Amino acid sequence: FFYHADAKLHLLGSYADAVIAGLFAHGFVKIHVTQLNEVVTHVLPQLMKKYKVELPENLKIEHIEAKPEGELYVKEVDNKFMLFQPQYKYSGATVQYEPEQNTVIHHNPDTGHTFVMQKDAAAEKLFFNEIRQLHTHFQKPSLNNYFYLPFEETMKDRWFLKMVKNLKEKNIEIAGTDALKRHRYNVHVPELLMKAEANNDWFDVRITVTYGDQQVSAREIIKAILNNEDSVQLPDGTYGVLLDEWLKDFGMLAKMSESQKDGSIKVNKIHFTLIDVLHAGLDNKKIQEELKEKKLRLQKVDEIVAVEPSPAINAVLRPYQVHGFKWLQTLDGLGWGGCLADDMGLGKTLQMITFIYYLKEKYPGSTHLVICPTSLIYNWESEIKKFAPSLTYHIYYGVEREFTDAHFNDYDVIITSYGIARNDVEDLVRFQWHYIILDESQAIKNPDAQVNKALQLLSAKNKMIMSGTPLQNNTFDLYAQFNFINPGLLGKRDFFREEYANPIDKFGNSAAAAGLRQLVYPFILRRTKAEVAPDLPDKTEIVLWCEMGKEQRALYNEFRNHYRVYLMDKIKEVGLNNAGMMVLEGLLRLRQICDSPLLLKDKNPGATESAKLDELMREINENTGGHKLLIFSQFTEMLHIIKTQLINENIAYAYLDGSTPAEKRKQAVDNFQDDPALRVFLISLKAGGVGLNLTAADYVYLVDPWWNPAAEQQAIDRTHRIGQKNKIFAYKMICKDSVEEKILLMQEKKKLLSSEIIGEDAGFVKKLTADDVSFLFS
Repeated sequence: FFYHADAKLHLLGSYADAVIAGLFAHGFVKIHVTQLNEVVTHVLPQLMKKYKVELPENLKIEHIEAKPEGELYVKEVDNKFMLFQPQYKYSGATVQYEPEQNTVIHHNPDTGHTFVMQKDAAAEKLFFNEIRQLHTHFQKPSLNNYFYLPFEETMKDRWFLKMVKNLKEKNIEIAGTDALKRHRYNVHVPELLMKAEANNDWFDVRITVTYGDQQVSAREIIKAILNNEDSVQLPDGTYGVLLDEWLKDFGMLAKMSESQKDGSIKVNKIHFTLIDVLHAGLDNKKIQEELKEKKLRLQKVDEIVAVEPSPAINAVLRPYQVHGFKWLQTLDGLGWGGCLADDMGLGKTLQMITFIYYLKEKYPGSTHLVICPTSLIYNWESEIKKFAPSLTYHIYYGVEREFTDAHFNDYDVIITSYGIARNDVEDLVRFQWHYIILDESQAIKNPDAQVNKALQLLSAKNKMIMSGTPLQNNTFDLYAQFNFINPGLLGKRDFFREEYANPIDKFGNSAAAAGLRQLVYPFILRRTKAEVAPDLPDKTEIVLWCEMGKEQRALYNEFRNHYRVYLMDKIKEVGLNNAGMMVLEGLLRLRQICDSPLLLKDKNPGATESAKLDELMREINENTGGHKLLIFSQFTEMLHIIKTQLINENIAYAYLDGSTPAEKRKQAVDNFQDDPALRVFLISLKAGGVGLNLTAADYVYLVDPWWNPAAEQQAIDRTHRIGQKNKIFAYKMICKDSVEEKILLMQEKKKLLSSEIIGEDAGFVKKLTADDVSFLFS
């Protein structure tokens, strides 16, 4: 039988066979139809009546309306491609996207029901277009109602996994996954459940993750994360996707914890910031309250009831200094160490002395050890005398130093140097210190240095460090310092290097920087002058250009040309990393010539003129009037050349370099501060860049500034600090058309580190490219 509609003969496909086979049990009648509704309503009853065909008792025909539920069918083809086919479910019937067909017939042999449904063409097209947006390749013109992607495209940037997660979040089913081999992923959205118990120093956290009916322990999740995998194998052999937010939040917690045999993880309470990220998933309200309380105490110090500075302190602390004092109290209450990292000149020593006096009253009979550079021993003595004269102290220094427990018990504070602490560690380790406080703690930034290894052996209830530049050379500087105050906070050293130091320093990874900040921010307090001391007088930094004379310029050009050819050939031969020391040698020679050719003792240059020396003496004699000057140089030989010229011109001066004994350093500082006739202070940058209070000066000359802005600021801040009343003028002496000028340009052009802090020469060279070297020697 043929159904004739609109005078057209329609011979259609076999999708109607199910109905026909059911209705005409003998199979000798077949009808090809398009207008099924009309056929079911009018034609079939007439045919059945005419041919006396009766329906079986369990067979029913119903005309219903149903909305399609879109799903995506996936299939791997030839082990090379993946097929993506939109399909639709109408009351249990699954059909592909075929816009030319407008009806669906579904026969259920179990119930005997045959459904005839009108398709929703608009809804089907809307879903088809939604699938089309999943990949740019899908949007290319095609005659097919399905899509293909090569495996490399489905794997790229975890596209397939993200696509599955995206559809699951929209409650769109994915069919065909059971048959996948290359893409054998569990398509359920994982759910994480956390249970935690608190001990004195640890959180015991039990984490379970479920993917539908499949469950995996935290131990397996941690193992996958530590192996840099983005999925974990489930008991049924499929792979569960690790969500991106887990890799970001839970991932670091996993890396900083210890796995236990029972599948739980052990987390040091010092890592509470990592637990806090997931606190919404914790089932333990007591722990949630503990985390909240810790955050409140560290973030809102001023809102916490704390002891005010003792009346025994002979100073009125500024508001930010009171805040710092309360912050130290908070850490003491939590039993954690901290880093007081205020800008140079903001009174870190005063804040720490106030805290030590607080400890004296809170813990009667306690003895605290202060370790500092030799140059600051007597600075600590004078600050204690000035601000807390009732504190008893002993300077453990000199050849006649004596160590006994009974002797140290007589004092509130023992002051010693890093060198003495390293040499006498076998004695100092026997004493139970209450607090160990490191001043200028960047002195222990190298984990392999003997002084760092020695200090790690000392025993104390708690530890604090102080440094205006805790990150002096690169990010790795933080590791040893924070490992001293809070062991384990930053993990193992190799882990820290790979997870934070290298990504931040080499690649400027902002995510790694944010992760590191999350770990350390509760334990570091840093305020800048701009933030908390707006009443400090202005500081003006000026480039003082120096024009080399004919002889000096000729010598400079000769060395520059030699090193340019030599270094570029060497870099081509062995690579920049292996040529680093030779690059440093070339830079050193050019810098020495910029200061004075006389610094090239072994090269017999012949030239003796120095544009910088001439300009500096002109400044001293003509432009500074009665003002006091600090003159810094990285080369002690240059200081000696300047000293000789000062003697020749009968200009009084003070002098300090690394060989100056501690007692004479203090005497030189006191003389300069107190003697109006002593106008000039010659200081080596390395020996005098920290710890000195020289507010009598208001002019600073950096004879040979270089690539470390932090070192320059440390030098300037010897006078630009609390107590300074005059405006500060800081001059960087730069030879025109020299490597010094090129460094200034490079500092502007590229940020050498995210923090713009590069300290040592080797650290600078590691950041250079071959083009940079060519530019420096051009």
